[in-house]
Amino acid sequence: MPIDKSWTSLRKRNCDAYWNGLQAFLRMAKEHVDCDGRILCPCVRCLNVKLQTIDTVEAHVFDKGFQQSYQKWVYHGEVEASVANEVVEENEDVDEMVDVVDDFILPTNVEEADGVSGSRMGQYYDELFDEIEAELYPGCDWISSLNFLAKLMHLKVRGKWPNNSFDELLKLLKFAFPKDNKIPPTHYEAKKKLSKLGLGYQSIHVCKYDCSLFYNEHASKDSCHVCGSSRWVNEKKKGKKVPHKVMRYFPLTPRLKRMYSSRHTANDMLWHHTGRSIEDGVMRHPVDGSAWKDFDATHPDFAKDPRNVRLGLAADGFNPFGNMSLSYSMWPVILMNYNLPPWLCMKEEYFMLTLLIPGSKSPGKDMDVFLRPLVDELKQLWINGVDTRDGTRNELFKMRAALLWTINDFPARSSLSGWSGQGFKACPTCNEDTTSIRVIGKTSYVGHRRFLRSNHKYRRDKEFDGKVEKRNPPQQFTCQQVLDQVNALPLQVSGKHDRFGGVKRKRGAGESNWRKKSIFYELD
Repeated sequence: MPIDKSWTSLRKRNCDAYWNGLQAFLRMAKEHVDCDGRILCPCVRCLNVKLQTIDTVEAHVFDKGFQQSYQKWVYHGEVEASVANEVVEENEDVDEMVDVVDDFILPTNVEEADGVSGSRMGQYYDELFDEIEAELYPGCDWISSLNFLAKLMHLKVRGKWPNNSFDELLKLLKFAFPKDNKIPPTHYEAKKKLSKLGLGYQSIHVCKYDCSLFYNEHASKDSCHVCGSSRWVNEKKKGKKVPHKVMRYFPLTPRLKRMYSSRHTANDMLWHHTGRSIEDGVMRHPVDGSAWKDFDATHPDFAKDPRNVRLGLAADGFNPFGNMSLSYSMWPVILMNYNLPPWLCMKEEYFMLTLLIPGSKSPGKDMDVFLRPLVDELKQLWINGVDTRDGTRNELFKMRAALLWTINDFPARSSLSGWSGQGFKACPTCNEDTTSIRVIGKTSYVGHRRFLRSNHKYRRDKEFDGKVEKRNPPQQFTCQQVLDQVNALPLQVSGKHDRFGGVKRKRGAGESNWRKKSIFYELD
């Protein structure tokens, strides 16, 4: 039975309907207090950020009002209707994998999808249904082999089991279960089975000097087309060839299509259009910001279909071994889906890992080499789009996607944008007009009194640097001026080979602080 939320929008909070609704909400929320007896306060001031006692929440909501954009009370015990309706008793003969496969089957009137003919797609889905109908072992009528495998892999991820430990478990299960069981013998075989559901990735070899990827037209080459270095560690030895470096790429399109084909997430993908709050000057989601609105005004053909996807990109390096004395830097590149509501788009489960860039050093200015597959896919999603099944309407539509912004700290910003975050001109706002000095081997950025108004008393105070500050604020560079700086850069060759880029050089007096023209300029 749906929860009555009409009281949250009442302006007269001293009426009986508002008070009774608030008491019903508190009765539900009391079942989900923390160890200190507190819950997140949903008033218009706290916005589900601050933990308060039940009495304080009651006073806040009654005095200040209920947060209008908080439509699903996920922080206070409400279960989504789609999830609640799907709950089944354990003893019922229900296989969840049937719904999983059924969610992304195309309508019967569609002959092709992603370049695959209808007959091949039919054969592909027949194979999946064969897997669902296959018994785990002869006589097993309570779970299919595919369902058992999916649950087992889910436990592996949640428990963070190592691959070798999981292999040993699979061997034990295969030995303990009746003969002729369908349990895969290794983790590799298990992943191979589940890859039919679109859960795989691509391994792309990389030049050992980060000059290029062995990708597309260079996929079959044995040496780098930029520096000529060998692709293989053991080129002259017999046996399986081992590449110097391997990058993992997780395609974006299948996961976006799955978001729309699944009945559990298709409605959430339209929240930015149907669930956003009334404009009241408060920014609760990027859809309320000026950047989103400017983008829609600039690209009305993209904005007219709310099913088109807005994305943000984040990248940073970390040491996967947890031992800081070991010099290694793995760089994940993650995309955030901003079509989702605010309580989902920043959840870890909805982050989309797209690239795993291997170390042992930071990619630095060669970041664009690794971003090539992702940018190519983003260009296709922007220009041509892809046929996608809308699970709520059971119809096909042309889904497009756009990358709106990046999220990163200052060092990672240097790798993504091309503006050097080190040296005398490191400030991207001041640009060429950055004020800096050298202090005991370190660069210090000074002269901030320039930003004060001309008659400010601190400008006349000589205790800062012994001088009166008379300079105007730094020049504000326009977008066109910045673009002219980038376009004036000479052609840069990627890679850390000693012949071109491996040796650090000092920037000349007249040179710009830009080190490269970012690959993101290829996007429209």
